[in-house]
Amino acid sequence: MRIPTPRLARTALILGTAAAVTLTAAACGGTGTNAGGGKTVTVYSADGMADWYKPEFAKFTQQTGIAVNYVEAGSGEVVNRVDKEQSNPQADIVVTLPPFIQKADRKGLLQDSGVDTSMVAATDKAADGKYVNLADNYLTFIANPSVDTSKITWNDLLDPKYKGKVQYSTPGQAGDGTAVLVLLQQLMGKQGALDYLAKLQANNVGPSSSTGKLQAKVDKGELQVANGDVQMNLQDIKDSGVKFNLFFPATDDGKRSTVSLPYVMGLAKGAPHKDSAAKLMNFLLTADVQKTLGPDAYAVPVRTDLANQAAAGTGPSASATIAGVTVVQPDWNAVNDTLEADVAAYNKATGQQ
Repeated sequence: MRIPTPRLARTALILGTAAAVTLTAAACGGTGTNAGGGKTVTVYSADGMADWYKPEFAKFTQQTGIAVNYVEAGSGEVVNRVDKEQSNPQADIVVTLPPFIQKADRKGLLQDSGVDTSMVAATDKAADGKYVNLADNYLTFIANPSVDTSKITWNDLLDPKYKGKVQYSTPGQAGDGTAVLVLLQQLMGKQGALDYLAKLQANNVGPSSSTGKLQAKVDKGELQVANGDVQMNLQDIKDSGVKFNLFFPATDDGKRSTVSLPYVMGLAKGAPHKDSAAKLMNFLLTADVQKTLGPDAYAVPVRTDLANQAAAGTGPSASATIAGVTVVQPDWNAVNDTLEADVAAYNKATGQQ
């Protein structure tokens, strides 16, 4: 799974009885538990949003009296945990990245939440109500400040000067790592992506189930380049003061591209607290809460009525970061259909099997 970065680990704590919100780190094992002994809801979420969740969950608890128990893991691990616990469901709400939310749906791990999603575009939700985007986000890469990223291309990353200085999270395990494979497939075709990644393996440090932990390595100069996502990277720069630059490798014609990589939420099958979960999902989609995504989380609201909202405050934003970058919108259901075979082909091409 993706192990929380120091920033995320610091947020994995009990916030106190006033807020009645519990944050627990899934990396330590165990399952979700009922916080507070009364009305509660348990959220299993991919990492990266803990600092945004914390105040919003507190507001929800103050308004409803429902405590929120939060369990954090990597994108794939979230789904694996829900699957393993089907005989004794613990999670109420599942938040993860594509194609893992589609995987959860395909495995029958989600149910129709009955939540009002009329303010969300049809392309950002399942037609049967099984899941809906919570916050929009995008794949990116990060580089140590010593690297000139102004014109860096995918082919530049094959240069021997980057040997032992490049690392990306593992496709099939981390959502961001899977997005790297998906983007390259979109740009180069499936075989072209495999050929490229096989060449890149000469410079790649090796597998990493965590995208988040690569940030500190780039900051320290242990790595020159790594993958990431806009939301997580911008927030870590703000919260931890790490020093790295976000960039999007270009193809030989100078075109820079990224993949839309939203956080997506769904109601877990067998959710122990279904009604409380629906209330929290509705709350997180309200305009007041969605408006905080830009200034507080460096993510993008999913409500259509907030589509043109500029991020409040000063400093970087997700929208400004991807300006001039082509956003690829994959068919994530199609990606999920072939993911197992694609990951197997990737492992073979890179010599990791």
